[in-house]
Amino acid sequence: MDERRDGEPAPMKNRTTVERKSERELVVTRTFNSPARIVFEAWTKPELLKRWWVPKSTGASLLSCEADVRVGGRYRLEFGHEASKSMAFFGRYIEVTPHSRLVWTNEESDDGAVTTVTFEEKGGKTLLILHELYPSKEALDGAIAGMEGGMPEQFEQLDELLVTLGASVGRS
Repeated sequence: MDERRDGEPAPMKNRTTVERKSERELVVTRTFNSPARIVFEAWTKPELLKRWWVPKSTGASLLSCEADVRVGGRYRLEFGHEASKSMAFFGRYIEVTPHSRLVWTNEESDDGAVTTVTFEEKGGKTLLILHELYPSKEALDGAIAGMEGGMPEQFEQLDELLVTLGASVGRS
């Protein structure tokens, strides 16, 4: 492993894996070089979600972001190039366990998945596992194409944000 001048190991690029586990299940995994508390905040604070959630290559941006992160609370993420042509993702939180687990519904269509995200911290790094359970094989077939390209890019952007958040936490 390379070392930086300050003796710290150089950060390694983490890989995002997107894997179909069954006809209705998709699992995305990625390790982040940040503690679970910070990774969890990036998934639950609207001002942080806005900074990484939409893949930059789409040219779109997150126009609005509401997240009432508690059991029964609702979320709504609206994105697009302009408000008149926006798309929204919305639903409600079923389970919220700070720094370790989030479960929510995706209610923007009848084909929406139930998403579970777990955050497992080991040695200051966080293994994130995103599991989506779709109502049918066809629903997953329709969703998977966009996710194989989009999720790795989203997670790269999240990685970049976590580096800046980690640096600011270290200075406080």
